[in-house]
Amino acid sequence: MSAVDGITIALSKGRIFEETLPLLAAAGIEPLENPETSRKLIIPTNRDDVRVVIVRATDAPTYVQYGAADIGVAGKDVLLEHGGEGLYQPLDLKIAKCKMMVAIPAGFDYENAVRQGARLKIASKYVNIAREHFAAKGVHVDLIKLYGSMELAPLAGLADAIVDLVSTGSTLKANNLVAVEHIIDISSRLIVNQAALKLKREIIVPILDAFASVVGE
Repeated sequence: MSAVDGITIALSKGRIFEETLPLLAAAGIEPLENPETSRKLIIPTNRDDVRVVIVRATDAPTYVQYGAADIGVAGKDVLLEHGGEGLYQPLDLKIAKCKMMVAIPAGFDYENAVRQGARLKIASKYVNIAREHFAAKGVHVDLIKLYGSMELAPLAGLADAIVDLVSTGSTLKANNLVAVEHIIDISSRLIVNQAALKLKREIIVPILDAFASVVGE
């Protein structure tokens, strides 16, 4: 299949891929390999006109924005951090749900620190989201960009608090951290390259309709 003849769907491994499978099935699309067991990054499907590319979750919007993929699935967290320019976001797929939260070490008086105007050190992978949140509260912060193991930052003295995704809260609890502030609910969105939607409408629109029928929109 050439990129001109069919469409390319950008997905990330793990939870997003697994929870997108029923949506793909509703559109009559079945990936022929599992990215958890295959090393292939381009995965064929049961349809000659559809292929799947496996990308990092943070890269999905970039692949779609620049037309390397026609449609994709990305978390709202990634889209907020990425900016979402040039992307049509027609559907909240209501999958991979979690919350963006502020978390602190148990025993740290966060409310008092905020009330007294203390300048807080905040570690996060999501510095743009964190910056907007604290700016809206009028809280002065120094943001520290990290790429993983966020829970370690306050334990090691790198930060007073973290901004991170929380699903069950078990990782926070295991590291003696407490979620103290809800920033935004997160779920995954369908993203579409706007030029592809015009040029490949006859392939893409039925897929959008099938996804919408599953998520009830």
